[in-house]
Amino acid sequence: MKPIELKNKLKNGEFDDQLAYIYASEKKDLKKYTQRFFEIIDGFADIFGYEADDMRLFSAPGRTEIGGNHTDHQHGCVLAASLNLDVIGAVSLNDKNEIRIKSKDYPMDIISLDDLDVHEDEFDKAAALIRGIVKKISDMGYTVRGFDAYTVSNVLKGSGMSSSAAFEVLVGTIINGLFCNNEIDAVDIAKIGQYAENVYFGKPCGLMDQMASSVGAVVAIDFKDIQKPAVNKVEYDFTKSGYSLCIIDSGADHADLTDEYASITVEMKQIASFFNKDYLREVNPTEFYDNIKKIRDEIKNDRAILRAIHYFNDNERAQEEVEALRNNDFDLFLNIVKKSGYSSFMYLQNIYASNTPGQQAVSLALAMCDEILGDQGAYRVHGGGFAGTIQAFVPNKILDEFKMKIEKVFGNDMCHVLSIRPVGGIELK
Repeated sequence: MKPIELKNKLKNGEFDDQLAYIYASEKKDLKKYTQRFFEIIDGFADIFGYEADDMRLFSAPGRTEIGGNHTDHQHGCVLAASLNLDVIGAVSLNDKNEIRIKSKDYPMDIISLDDLDVHEDEFDKAAALIRGIVKKISDMGYTVRGFDAYTVSNVLKGSGMSSSAAFEVLVGTIINGLFCNNEIDAVDIAKIGQYAENVYFGKPCGLMDQMASSVGAVVAIDFKDIQKPAVNKVEYDFTKSGYSLCIIDSGADHADLTDEYASITVEMKQIASFFNKDYLREVNPTEFYDNIKKIRDEIKNDRAILRAIHYFNDNERAQEEVEALRNNDFDLFLNIVKKSGYSSFMYLQNIYASNTPGQQAVSLALAMCDEILGDQGAYRVHGGGFAGTIQAFVPNKILDEFKMKIEKVFGNDMCHVLSIRPVGGIELK
């Protein structure tokens, strides 16, 4: 479709039903979403210097972790969801043997389809993700041709919403739509993104981020079989719960936290190794509790024991949250979320860096939630921890007051009121 035709459809409201669905929004509030698509349509011509004859529009969401904090890397269970923040792209085929993707505020990435090998000098760069995704899909027997894309993202960076996974899913969804007749399902799109991130980008990530973005809505994921994780959508309409999802940016510095994140995996594996297992998922909890004295004597690391306790309990809580939502028991769901948050603080201990105890922005954010909400709602650390964000489910009747009080401490626009998006990577049609 020509750009002017797409813009006219947007202006005439022909996309309104789909946009309202994608962004879990009332039609009266769609202006800000349609405006973003106007931006990428115009931006495409500005960047690539031509009016596309057959332009297409795509979207892939950021994600939020709801249940299972640091359980996935031990082959445990998680509950995650897509958000109404996303990466969107305007796309058109080109007559070149290359893929050109220009993301707003970033240099253009150009990938030759004649060179799909790993480039170590591309580690940590978007070009690596694109190259890896193309390679994986090509190896599946599909013929990928050249195309141009202009993308814009409002997925908050450093917020635990996984902007990189959203970008991976967007690229996979674009290629699936252009060249694969949408034959690759959402689970495989997620795995393709993980492959690109692991092999081409140089980051040994799990699969939760890509899965939540690609599958969409609320998803329960069991990583017992890491090659074939069990993925199930959880049907629940959060808009009818009477609560809003808030992500609060504590403003904490993310620098120099690699060792803190790594210590969680290392220490959990210490416990697994005591039982001659690779992951805590393989350890019997009863056997673990029966041997705590022996574990203390051998590994001499009480924090590792506490982190294992967190894993065993939070792995169960992630599954209990699913059942609570399926049974339409939102009060029970909130109670479990709150318990998960307490466990992360007391046992997992990923709320502040151990070498900078004076810097506890996340702790303070949790304390403010406790002070404002009391027995209402729920709150917990969001994602990896140590810095960054927390998540809160806030009663709509006090949402304005909550946002005002949080931002009085942490600054304007640090409390983001979001919605659970009911769909993952998608093309607008």
